[in-house]
Amino acid sequence: MNRTVLAIGLFIIVAIVGMLFLALGKDPQAIESPLIGRVAPSFALREVGTGTTIGVEQFRGKPVVLNFWATWCGPCWEEHPVLVSSARRMGSQVQFVGVVFQDTEDKIQRFLNDRGSAYPTLVDDAGKTAIAYGVGGVPETFFLNASGTIVAKHSGPISSDLLQANLMKAMQQ
Repeated sequence: MNRTVLAIGLFIIVAIVGMLFLALGKDPQAIESPLIGRVAPSFALREVGTGTTIGVEQFRGKPVVLNFWATWCGPCWEEHPVLVSSARRMGSQVQFVGVVFQDTEDKIQRFLNDRGSAYPTLVDDAGKTAIAYGVGGVPETFFLNASGTIVAKHSGPISSDLLQANLMKAMQQ
């Protein structure tokens, strides 16, 4: 065996193991979105059940909780009751919006009929909106202030406490 090839192979393996070791203990959900501090990307998506086109700009003037999810996502099922109850409790103070991608409208409608709904749910057929927001997986939730600037993002299922903490950031700005 060629010693040069062996040395290069060992170097690559040591480098990979070193990077993995340095990443131990770091929370992958703590990766901050580069969109924080910027105006939320614009979109115009069809609402499930009505076909009405809704854009994020329509909600300027109050904080927005923008949740990306899908019916096939187990953690999305976990967080759905938290979002629905919070949306009902917050009333007109905060606008909740669901954006579903990689899913069909029939499945979405059945999910909402079975599990409840309290805010508009939009279909991102082509996934372009999810791409614009840098969504890496579902669920992911973005918090916008009244002027439409993204102030926080949470990856993974959101608890009531985390929802309230991030919503406070959106309401203070």
